[in-house]
Amino acid sequence: MAEEQQLTAAGNEISASFLAARRRSENTMAALEKDPSKFTMLTGDRPTGRLHLGHYFGSIRERVAMQNRGVNTNIIIADYQVITDRDTTEHIQDNVLNLVLDYLAAGIDPERTMIFTHSAVPQENQLMLPFLSLVTEAELHRNPTVKAEMEASGHALTGLLLTYPVHQACDILFCKANVVPIGKDNLPHIEITRTIARRFNERYAKKNPVFPEPAAILSEAAEIPGLDGRKMSKSYGNSIMLGATAEETAKLIRKSKTDGERRITFDPMNRPEVSALLTTAGLVTDRNPEDIAAEIGDAGAGALKQYVTQSVNEFLAPHRERRAELAQDMDTIRDILHDGNKRAREIAEQTLDEVREAMGMKY
Repeated sequence: MAEEQQLTAAGNEISASFLAARRRSENTMAALEKDPSKFTMLTGDRPTGRLHLGHYFGSIRERVAMQNRGVNTNIIIADYQVITDRDTTEHIQDNVLNLVLDYLAAGIDPERTMIFTHSAVPQENQLMLPFLSLVTEAELHRNPTVKAEMEASGHALTGLLLTYPVHQACDILFCKANVVPIGKDNLPHIEITRTIARRFNERYAKKNPVFPEPAAILSEAAEIPGLDGRKMSKSYGNSIMLGATAEETAKLIRKSKTDGERRITFDPMNRPEVSALLTTAGLVTDRNPEDIAAEIGDAGAGALKQYVTQSVNEFLAPHRERRAELAQDMDTIRDILHDGNKRAREIAEQTLDEVREAMGMKY
């Protein structure tokens, strides 16, 4: 009985925390719409492979929208975080440069959005030391995202994975970001960042707070299924890559599994593979998946795959064209990254200077 009460209490606490975060998200978005210039956003990706449609609809499209609204946008390519749960950095340089290509092709403007990498900004990583002193081991072990990533990787819990949320706090706070767009699964990371900012200010900077307490902007984007009905993921091999050719995309869709029923219906629970194809078509055509299913009707899986292939390739054609043009001048892509790294180092050095000042460590 006591254990059940504890579980109920924990569940209520999580629900209350989520509701508070959702209210904060709604209020933040309302304020952002009124005056975007007051907001600094940080978001990013681990360079573990190429970006796919799930990344585009889940985050990249919103980054471009935030940039175009006038928000001070920053994108981190989290190369150090690759080794939280992987034993190799093979292909990492290629992955990083391809991320930049996809960002630019999708509409990210390096004049308005700072793109940088973890490993090139030591001043940011130096914030880890004071930040680690502000959290307990128990708080790190309780983080559900860390637990999930450890289980998914099959690796032993490394020190870097355990402190992953603190590293993300460094990413967010070094540039004084006050908004971070995320899915609700990543909310614990933002909560620990808010805790670190609050504790630092209370301990070292009561009169002149150094860090804002960032608000999560909770994404309304639905989880985008891969071609097999599972979550779209690089590791599952079920993803439509933004940089794939039209032929590669057609081949991938053609090979995707469906089921034995000829009539096409949208039923994610009982027909996940067929519904995943319909969802993909709906996203890229801005149509209702049920309407697409009704239109195809008894024409079967072949007609469905043909429709999805045509729709996806038409949607991605402008992205691919821009990407191909950009890829002809990789020196410029490297220059953009070098410039972003330089700007990030300057910002991080200034923040680190404020941290040293607040802690009485300027000698």
